[in-house]
This record gives sequence, structure tokens and C-alpha cells, in this order.
Amino acid sequence: MKQFQYVRPVTQQNVLDVITKPGTKIIAGGTNLVDLMKRGVTAPDKLVDINHLPLKGIVATKTGLHIGALALNSVVSENNLVVQKQPLLAMALKAGASPQLRNMATVGGNMMQRTRCTYFYDTTMPCNKRAPGSGCGALEGYNRMHAIFGASPQCIAVHPSDMCVGLAALDATVIIAGKKGERRIPFIDFHRLPGDHPETDNHLATGELIVGVEIPDNNFANNSYYLKIRDRQSYAFALVSVAAGLDISGGTIRHARLAMGGVAHKPWRLFEAEKFLAGKTATEDNFKQAAQIAMQGAKAYEYNAFKLKLAPASITEALKHAAGLV
Repeated sequence: MKQFQYVRPVTQQNVLDVITKPGTKIIAGGTNLVDLMKRGVTAPDKLVDINHLPLKGIVATKTGLHIGALALNSVVSENNLVVQKQPLLAMALKAGASPQLRNMATVGGNMMQRTRCTYFYDTTMPCNKRAPGSGCGALEGYNRMHAIFGASPQCIAVHPSDMCVGLAALDATVIIAGKKGERRIPFIDFHRLPGDHPETDNHLATGELIVGVEIPDNNFANNSYYLKIRDRQSYAFALVSVAAGLDISGGTIRHARLAMGGVAHKPWRLFEAEKFLAGKTATEDNFKQAAQIAMQGAKAYEYNAFKLKLAPASITEALKHAAGLV
């Protein structure tokens, strides 16, 4: 591993002063970054430890719930406010990684984690995300885990997070601090599709720091479900996952929120399926129709064509669970 400098600023302003320099990476739990460094995928000159910053709070606001960027995944998943007001997020977090990793991983770090594509991790293979211009090994390689939505000829990798799928479905907002002050980005716009620049995962600018996320109040608490389909029950990334939230009154769906994981370079929001479900009764037939609508534009590759059947079946199943039909 390349030698690097380690600093631990004590204030947010101190952090902002040092993260503008090239070759600098922020570290909190390090559950992804340290792996990338050990494998030679990334080699920072300086690590900036932000664990001294007061960004661990989970508090109710007038309009929703604020969660600090340094709140641990394990703490968020068990927090009473989260469990009562936003159980979909708690379910998504508990589906991710292992208890040991959740005890280290932070909300901000979870958002910044990189793909687990094997070609990205293998420095002997071509990968436009790791080495722009080198090609995409997954296109003609073993692409079983890869995208069916939003891919490009440059990259077909998928985003690995479960938490982010839940936050995308819940209309969360990312709060970002920088030298010019604070700005906010809708969570669904924070991560990028690969396009011609798959090396850029998100819209966080150089010199900026994630300080928290906010989730607006909603009526999904009684009808939420997170479904994760994976090769083994524990510590495996999603082949397909679905975050489903329904606002149901008298058997009629007033509002629906749906997002998927394991299918795109970013958490994939199913807007057209949501529109279809609004005003419909909560029935399996309507859920199946919504699932088919959600699959418009899907494209498979040699080894992941099974996702074209698995994805709509998973959407239907998640909606049935959310509606209490199973």
C-alpha cells in the first residue's frame, strides 16, 4: 500500500480547508475505502478523518427527520424515530452488509461507497470507472450482477447500497457543506448514471462534505417493505432489491414510492409505476401491472437476462408485503 498522510481535524471548517487538495480522501468508518486502498484501486496521498465532527445526531424536525452523516448504520437502523417514522429506511439498513460492518459504516460513507463490480476491483482488468479509457471488461465478460437500466457502453456496473435505495424511495435530501456555504440536493439526483464519465459516481464537488440527510414526513410507516434478493441471506449484495412505500386509505393507494437496487449505476426510482398506482386499489393485479410498467427500457446482457423476470416479480412481491397482502 502506498504511504499516505493522516490528519484528524477537529472542526468542520478545518475539514473544508484541507479536502480541496488533490489526492485527499475523507475517511470515517473506512469499510469501503480501506478495501479499495488495500487492493490498489485507489491510492490517496492524504486521509482526512472526520470522526470528531458533531454529525451523528438523529432528530425530528418540523417537516421530517434529520440524520447526521456520521450516524452509524447500526444506530440508525435501531433508532426509535427511524423505526417509527421511516421504517423503510430501517429495513433497508438491516438488509445491508453484516452487523460488524453496520457497526462501523456511516450514513455519509454509505452514500459514497463505490461499485462492487469485480472488474473495478481487479486492477489487471479493463475498467473505465477505475481507469478511464481502458474499456469495460463487464460488457463482454461475466456480467451476472450488472445493470439492466441506465447503463452506457462505458460502464454497466451497479450501485451497491441498500440504504441509498431506501432514501431514494423516501424523497430524501442530501445536505452538503462547502467553502461557499450549504447546499441541498434531492437524493435521487445525488448519484450519477455512467454516461461517458463512469469514474464520477455522484454530484459531490471537490472540497464539499456531506453533513446529513433529511427525510420529509410521509404516510408510509404502516405500509413499507424492503425486499432484497441475493445469493445468500447474509453479507451479499443485491441481485435485485425493492424499496416500497404505500400511503393507503380505505384500500386505495393515495401515494406510492418505489425504488430498486442492483439494477443501475444509481438507486433506480420507478416514477411511472408510482404514477400508475396512485388512485388504484391495492391488489396483486395492479401491482403486477405496475411492475411491468417499471420494466420499460430495461436491457439485459449475456449473463443477467434473468433479472428481466426477477425484477418485476420482486416489485410485485415487495408491494404485496407493503400492502399487507402476504
